[in-house]
Amino acid sequence: MAALNIVLYEPEIPANTGNIGRTCVATGTRLHLIEPLGFRLNEKEIRRAGMDYWKDLDVTTYINYQDFLDKNPGAKIYMATTKAPNVYTEVSYEPDCYIMFGKESAGIPEEILVNHQDTAIRIPMIGDIRSLNLGNSVAVVLYEALRQNNFENMNLEGHLKKFKWE
Repeated sequence: MAALNIVLYEPEIPANTGNIGRTCVATGTRLHLIEPLGFRLNEKEIRRAGMDYWKDLDVTTYINYQDFLDKNPGAKIYMATTKAPNVYTEVSYEPDCYIMFGKESAGIPEEILVNHQDTAIRIPMIGDIRSLNLGNSVAVVLYEALRQNNFENMNLEGHLKKFKWE
């Protein structure tokens, strides 16, 4: 079974990474963390944001971006950045693609982006807003990729405990 992949390049805020980890568990998505991290993975903020889901997370860490590339040869990588020419809904996400997000304070470095201009994507915003929160950005793009892949293996219907929908 193919699984989407979220890549965080040098994340700085533990609560963001914890929330993203919880989203990954809920969607069957793999999480990849490229060091250096702005926190330790055993910090209380990660556990609080990820709740009791962190133990179920498929997470891999890499010592740097080159280590990530070496261990994932041929990976199709979409780069989420405010500098992108493409809106995130204008591309077709493969079932096993990688979607990379940069660190909260600076995004993905331009020396990386220049090699991925054709797969750089952006979330539209108005005015001079610098960016959305990292956890929100991941959720927006990830759920579009999941939608395009028909929410494979996900629960598509909820049920009330006491009542039935009419």
